[in-house]
Amino acid sequence: MQEAQIPNSELPPIPSKRYFTIGEVSDLCCVKAYILRYWEQEFPSLKPMKRRGNRRYYQREDVLMIRQIRGLLYEEGYTISGARQKLLGSSDEPLAPPTEESPTDVLEQVILSLENVLVTLKS
Repeated sequence: MQEAQIPNSELPPIPSKRYFTIGEVSDLCCVKAYILRYWEQEFPSLKPMKRRGNRRYYQREDVLMIRQIRGLLYEEGYTISGARQKLLGSSDEPLAPPTEESPTDVLEQVILSLENVLVTLKS
């Protein structure tokens, strides 16, 4: 199945991690790594952290933004320029923040993270 055919609503949930590699983001957003690197050039607000060896590390906000960009381009039919303007807020209607997870999902992820911390502290 091609990446453009999967709607954002069917993308996998974002794990509760602090940083994601470009490969992980590629899988989470169903977008090839070279497209992510291209979008970094086209969307000024998309700036992953770079560490040794120029490796990219994305944060949760970056993943949400990539999903938003993906939705604008693949689902709503925006051009790169139009999506950039929409994200910058130059259109009449404000772009709502992405809400792909319910509060219950977020709470379950927090509980799992805390249980992992507890296991680590006990060992």
